[in-house]
Amino acid sequence: MKLALIRQRYNPFGGAERFVEQAMRSLDAQHDVSLTLIARDWRGGASESGANILLCDPPYVGRTWRDWSFARAACAAARGKFDLVQSHERIACCDIYRAGDGVHAQWLLNRASILGPVRRMAQSASPWHRYTLAAERRLFASARLRAVICNSRMVAAEVRSHFGVDEDKLRVIHNGVDLERFHPRLRVQWREPMRSRLGIPVESTVFLLLGSGFERKGVGRLLESFASIASSRGDAFVVVVGADRNAERYRRQAESLGVAQRVHFAGAQADPAPWYGMADAFVLPTLYDPFPNAALEALASGLPVATSKQCGAAELLTAGTNGWVCDAMDTVTLSGYLALMSPPNLKVMGERARAVAEGLSLAAMSEKLFQLYCELLGSAPLADQQN
Repeated sequence: MKLALIRQRYNPFGGAERFVEQAMRSLDAQHDVSLTLIARDWRGGASESGANILLCDPPYVGRTWRDWSFARAACAAARGKFDLVQSHERIACCDIYRAGDGVHAQWLLNRASILGPVRRMAQSASPWHRYTLAAERRLFASARLRAVICNSRMVAAEVRSHFGVDEDKLRVIHNGVDLERFHPRLRVQWREPMRSRLGIPVESTVFLLLGSGFERKGVGRLLESFASIASSRGDAFVVVVGADRNAERYRRQAESLGVAQRVHFAGAQADPAPWYGMADAFVLPTLYDPFPNAALEALASGLPVATSKQCGAAELLTAGTNGWVCDAMDTVTLSGYLALMSPPNLKVMGERARAVAEGLSLAAMSEKLFQLYCELLGSAPLADQQN
């Protein structure tokens, strides 16, 4: 089976890119799939997986031209050469689209809810947003499109709502997680050294937020919620791992709220594992996240997860059992959840969190992807042929 995967750029801290790398390694290890990655720039582990790398890097000025020129070049590179073309970009020349970035139209609606009038007008007038919305419409209207891989039921519902895509084209395949790399044993390895590095007592409760783009991830809302319970939870700290060009603004917010001494901004980190190991709970009051790998990695590492209704990972959570869910803007309810997070109940909830993650291995994800490819090509998986 000759499969092409299209993803424009590699970002070492991006969840979508980590998914592509994981999928390539897993498919190559388990199935007879010849993989080619079509990208503008990729510095990840694709070569380690045995995948071929086909670079398409036409010149551009600005992000609108960047996306348009790559779409044209990628489609030309893939034409007539593969059994299936799976795009992770909003490009209409694919057989399969993985909606790992969610629905742009829905993201803009969510974001508009927190913007003032001037910023809402700027968002509406943005050439890049207008191009992306048009590309998204063309993609879902394409006669060639045979399947849409949705990484959560939330995304599947949004694709149906915005674009009327037939139900039989929508396939919910959750992200997979490396259950050995992300494991509760990280706590034994990293809790003391990482806390010593940050000056956090070993017995304190640490709330971790891992993700770049602080406005969307809800860093400001986490700080507000934390500040409201900080006086009654003198043993608690917040650690934020991720990059944002306005990070200094959030540091000033922590200072103005009087919690700067108990909030650590660690910046972007190539290896998230030690940070899961030093934490007690993962908190992500995101304004929009289709299905963040960070939430799944946290669950696999034995951390309860508190997130928003606007996050696809919320469908893995049972309130009070392995996590909590509230509206992204509901800082009052989030404050209540933070107040509930004490060591005794976090330990039990962490065990239940790990149990959920164990059903979402990389092998399970790979098998579902391979079954979809075989179905679209009209052939049965090898295991079925042998039975």
